[in-house]
Amino acid sequence: MRIGTLKETYIADAALFDSRTQKVWLAVGAALLVLFPFMASDYWLYLACLVSINVASATGLNILTGYTGLVSLGQAAFMGLGAYTVAVLETKVGTPFVLNLLAGGFVAMLGGIVVGIPSLRVKGLYLAIATIAASFIAHFIFANWKFTGGTGGLSVPPAKLFGMALDTSFRLYWLIVPVTLLMLLGAANLFRTRVGRAFIAIRDRDISAEVLGIPLLRYKLLSFGLSSFYAGVAGGLWAYFFRVVTPESFPLLMSIFFLAAIIVGGMGSILGGILGAVFMTMVPELLKLVVDLMPGGSELTVFLSPVRTVIFGLLIIGFLVFEPHGLAEVWRRIRRFFHLWPFRN
Repeated sequence: MRIGTLKETYIADAALFDSRTQKVWLAVGAALLVLFPFMASDYWLYLACLVSINVASATGLNILTGYTGLVSLGQAAFMGLGAYTVAVLETKVGTPFVLNLLAGGFVAMLGGIVVGIPSLRVKGLYLAIATIAASFIAHFIFANWKFTGGTGGLSVPPAKLFGMALDTSFRLYWLIVPVTLLMLLGAANLFRTRVGRAFIAIRDRDISAEVLGIPLLRYKLLSFGLSSFYAGVAGGLWAYFFRVVTPESFPLLMSIFFLAAIIVGGMGSILGGILGAVFMTMVPELLKLVVDLMPGGSELTVFLSPVRTVIFGLLIIGFLVFEPHGLAEVWRRIRRFFHLWPFRN
């Protein structure tokens, strides 16, 4: 049982990992991530890469919606901006993949800042509608601009590292997972800074934050920019992973998926974005597994897509009603129980 954590300095109080137990679990997790690709099949490596991309994008949306309180349904459009930027640079310029990913993030950031301008005047549902409009505009540009390949999209060559093509799930794992971990580390450190705390103040009460001297427009646009940067980098990883970028790759349903992920995982929590993205990505795979085990499973696969949509909706409603703080709160309760065991919580 852990009685408490005594902090003697501000640095210790702001530390990401404040106990030896957490550091041990961190080391175990890092070791498992390193060993995983050598033990897993191609299918599980595919899922690991897909989960990592979704975690990166959900973390970006959590910065905007969970921490700043600005509802956005344009995450898929910002991922599309990043993916198309990477595809164009890779096919027409041939720049290194690191520069392509950064360029995709910055192009998406610019798009997010433009979309975030109305956030000073509107919020809530009105802001969500504005981001939906931006999503439709982006889809129109992707589908009708010759530079983006029109409705046929663009084929993306594999990323290359020291002349080696990253064209398999095993090789892409070493690109996607480390980039996602760096983005998570950056997000976790962001909310130890003045900028992150300004985001939280705006979420809790924007009028009070303005009275305290926080410039609302600057920090709201910064939140939109950071969230879109995360989405753009995730979109670039998505382009390298699937090797084809089309307008239909980033529908409005994808934005709803990421919003559902942070609701299920827990808004305003880095861990919540991770758990929500993992959970929502694995639900369809678990459904496929259940359907395959049922008698006549091959005939039931036609119903899988509508059933998945219904289950997504029920999950969102269920978590909003019974556990509004999401899976992150469930995990905190489990930790609290073992911290205080054998005494009652």
